[in-house]
Formats: sequence, structure tokens, C-alpha cells
Amino acid sequence: MKVIVWDGRHIPEALRDLPPGRYAVEPVDELPPLTQEEDAGLRAALDQLDAGHGIPLVDVVREIRGDSSRR
Repeated sequence: MKVIVWDGRHIPEALRDLPPGRYAVEPVDELPPLTQEEDAGLRAALDQLDAGHGIPLVDVVREIRGDSSRR
């Protein structure tokens, strides 16, 4: 199963990987609990962010919007 979060504009990576065909898409209100590995990975990522090892939000927003003025 592929789960996507779509902003209505950008094509999610999960959809790019799918072969041509017909698909049914429906919203997911409840997700299954995280596996121990997923939980550990998220905690490690949060620890890295807390330690200052992350990308500034303004840079992420610029990339999403396709702002090339920084280049």
C-alpha cells in the first residue's frame, strides 16, 4: 500500500513510481501504528534536528515553491 499526502499541486513521489493504469484514491483517516524501526528512525531524525543538523524552513519552502532566486 502506498500512502500519500498531497498539497494539490506537486505530484507526490509515491505517484511517480506507479505504472500507468487505473487507481482508486481515497483519504486515510486512521493510520496503523508505527513499527519499532519507524519510531526509532523518527526519534533519531528529531534528535538530529534538536542538535541543529537540519535544513532551515525557509530553504524547504523555497524548494517546494521552485524559487531559483537563491542560485
